[in-house]
Amino acid sequence: MRKTKYRSMENIAEINRRDLLKLGAGVGLLLGNPALWAQEAQKPQPPARPKTNVDEALKIPRGAHSLPGPFPGRVVQVSDAAVTAEKRVQPEVVNAMFEKGLQKLTGAGMKKSFKLLFDKKDLVGIKVNPVGPGVIATHLEVVDAVIAWLVKNGLKRDRIIIWDRFDYMLRDAGYTAERFPGIAIEGLQTIDEAAAEGKADNSRWLKPDGTHVSAGNFDQQVYYWADVEGDKEEAYLNQHVFNGRHSYFGRLLTQRLTKIINIPVFKNTGNGVSMATKNLGYAAICNTARLHRPLFFDVCTEVLAFPVIRDKLVLNITDGLRGQYDGGPDGAAQFTWDYNSLFFATDPFALDMVCHNLLLAKRKEMQVKVNEHPRYTEYLRYAEKLGLGIAAPEKISHVVV
Repeated sequence: MRKTKYRSMENIAEINRRDLLKLGAGVGLLLGNPALWAQEAQKPQPPARPKTNVDEALKIPRGAHSLPGPFPGRVVQVSDAAVTAEKRVQPEVVNAMFEKGLQKLTGAGMKKSFKLLFDKKDLVGIKVNPVGPGVIATHLEVVDAVIAWLVKNGLKRDRIIIWDRFDYMLRDAGYTAERFPGIAIEGLQTIDEAAAEGKADNSRWLKPDGTHVSAGNFDQQVYYWADVEGDKEEAYLNQHVFNGRHSYFGRLLTQRLTKIINIPVFKNTGNGVSMATKNLGYAAICNTARLHRPLFFDVCTEVLAFPVIRDKLVLNITDGLRGQYDGGPDGAAQFTWDYNSLFFATDPFALDMVCHNLLLAKRKEMQVKVNEHPRYTEYLRYAEKLGLGIAAPEKISHVVV
């Protein structure tokens, strides 16, 4: 079988292994060179917008836990410089920050907060961002605090799944069965690294019938449709599983999880942010590179409009123990700093608006050239129009503890 080299979604540039493998769904996929997302974000005008099926999702009645949740527009920030004392994360301080933030968000104690958002029978998926391990990925200690709270309030460990789109990214970031005993660790798909590098044929990921080995992990009955096709090359399939006009949701979301906790990190992607909405918008579905150029950040809004996320996402915690103000969405240590903060919200769009403005201020402080074109936050205002969250600053309550 012909060996293939990975190329970006438009065959703009070949990439090396780490460019390919450090990215993934959480990056928003220009899976490939992380600079491509940033470069795209600098362009003043996107291409003509293709049609999508978001209207079909919006017609489906909402449930008791639908976005923006019980606290629309409310964002709580907890900061404590002691959390990174001695140049390492202090678990006991993380636990205290988590308790303060959650209780300030809900106005209730830890037990009542659990009952407000969960049932002991729920199957809870914790969506982390494993991109940039050792630099900017979701801290294991934050996930520890969340799991401890869930378990203390009656949720069994076998009812918790830590997940991301790509299995190898979870391993690289330390999300393993050994580190989290009794907790399932699941990626929606795999990538053959050697084949992506052109060092092996495609036989380990491409089945004889021409389908990806991970194809069965996606639900072809539940999808985000957009009138733009993915690349037909095998290298694209290796990354994206499918390549038509459909981006299928993972079966983990459509058939198994009943609630989702979203734990992104505090980082940029060009002049925008790669935080709460992008952590799910480009991670819950496959075949995403085709969407980036024509739909830009709107994918983050429209994917979250589908009931498999809209009705299950009950808590967002942006991990700002460390922040990254430039070089994103991949990890870039030279642009990181100890921000020592955690952010809490049931409304991911209000959360991203607050964090966007904070990150913009940091970029200015560090004398990074910024582009304040409204298109970098238009997807958040779009979400407010769809009734998914709050974006108007005058409607957002940003509480700092």
